[in-house]
Amino acid sequence: MIKLSFNHLLDAAQIQESDIKKLITLAEKFRKAGYKKTFAAGDCKGSILSTLFFEPSTRTRFSFESAMLRLGGQVITLEYGDSSSVKKGETLSDTGRILSNYADVIVARHHEIGSVAEIAKYATVPVINAGDGANQHPTQSLVDLYTIFCEKKKLNNLSIGVLGDLKHSRTVHSLLTLMSRYPNNHFTLISHPSLALDAKKKKSFTRHGCKITETSDLESVIKDLDILYVTRVQQERFTDKKEFEKVKNIFCINKKNLTKAKKNLTIMHPLPRINEIEEEVDHLPQAKYFAQASYGVYIRMALLSLIIK
Repeated sequence: MIKLSFNHLLDAAQIQESDIKKLITLAEKFRKAGYKKTFAAGDCKGSILSTLFFEPSTRTRFSFESAMLRLGGQVITLEYGDSSSVKKGETLSDTGRILSNYADVIVARHHEIGSVAEIAKYATVPVINAGDGANQHPTQSLVDLYTIFCEKKKLNNLSIGVLGDLKHSRTVHSLLTLMSRYPNNHFTLISHPSLALDAKKKKSFTRHGCKITETSDLESVIKDLDILYVTRVQQERFTDKKEFEKVKNIFCINKKNLTKAKKNLTIMHPLPRINEIEEEVDHLPQAKYFAQASYGVYIRMALLSLIIK
């Protein structure tokens, strides 16, 4: 039986290159077979997924639920976690312990850093972190990495621009955790100084030898990029509304600022977008963010297949 190196998936740092190879191989098998054949295979038949979300979600929650149903499993869900017994004072660790009686895998999102690890503390089934505050979103990093693989046919020797709210974006932190391991990747971090990546985090990514440069000028670097990963400014992470107002419209990708880009540039976004990518870009061949959401179902199908005992 193919196994992953982790029981719970809480942080992208847990994911080994051997795990990525297994996950991509299986995701490619599912993608090439199509949904109807994967449903017929019933890889998770008889298994139950519990989605426990204390923060809003569309793609992550629905793609996990879709993945489980397409694998022949079933889903129980709590869309607003605050309507659970946590509202009465139940600890997150007790919640994880209780849900282990009802499901074979738990996917959880919460606004506090370290919260999903607390859910996993006494859980007896695998727990998957679907986002804990501004910290980590490891399965989004798998979606992003798989998208890069599908679009570029490689994971190394890439010039990757990461634009937007790098300070608060858990998807950025998770993506850099994985892609910094692959040789000769060069990351260009494009942000307003107040939204720059934390120096400590940046140092943790460069320890693998990848090159990181920083700028606030997209125009000066866009011609060199193979990938442009765009993120929204995360209003919900700001304690001062005035600070948000200063930076909320700092970047906007449109046809004009893409004129100098490579024709085979891949534009990605974890979504939702607010105003950082104009709709006119959607029709360009470089726009891959909607395909990215589609790839997410296949890689999450692979993850569920391999993580459930």
